Amino acid sequence: MRSTQLNLIKGEQTMPSRFEMEVDLPPKNSGLVAQISCEPVMNVPSRLVEVRYKLPFGLDVAPQGGLAVCTKENSGVSSNGNQEKPGDVLRYTSYFSMGLPRGDGLLSQGGAFAGALSWQCNLFDVLKAKAWQQVIDALTSNTKERTDEVVLIFERALPASN
Repeated sequence: MRSTQLNLIKGEQTMPSRFEMEVDLPPKNSGLVAQISCEPVMNVPSRLVEVRYKLPFGLDVAPQGGLAVCTKENSGVSSNGNQEKPGDVLRYTSYFSMGLPRGDGLLSQGGAFAGALSWQCNLFDVLKAKAWQQVIDALTSNTKERTDEVVLIFERALPASN
């Protein structure tokens, strides 16, 4: 995770108006970076947490109140040391879809001109899913044939300040 913006004033936790962060997209050697700018969905002070798992991965989330809420902590070990926790809201996941080649090189430009399709990694905005199956499809598009890891972005409530 490159940066997360939180509004913290004099040690007090306030509601952030917007989260901003950059995420390196899988696979690791892609060199692609996604920029996230989103409003919090929790009504308490919160932050974004980036979790990266090697494939295959496990995840316990369920639809609750229009959100994908984590129901239990994962027993796996993430490659960046973060883990989801019960109550976290899944905001984004890496997902793969067919698309034209990206990049500035001659090969990618030639492939785009010729209409060559290949698997492309993007971030799926879970809040924009119209059906739970779309979330499942996005999560399961992360296969060993396409990538070496999955990226999950959760919104997590900050601990209450004393």
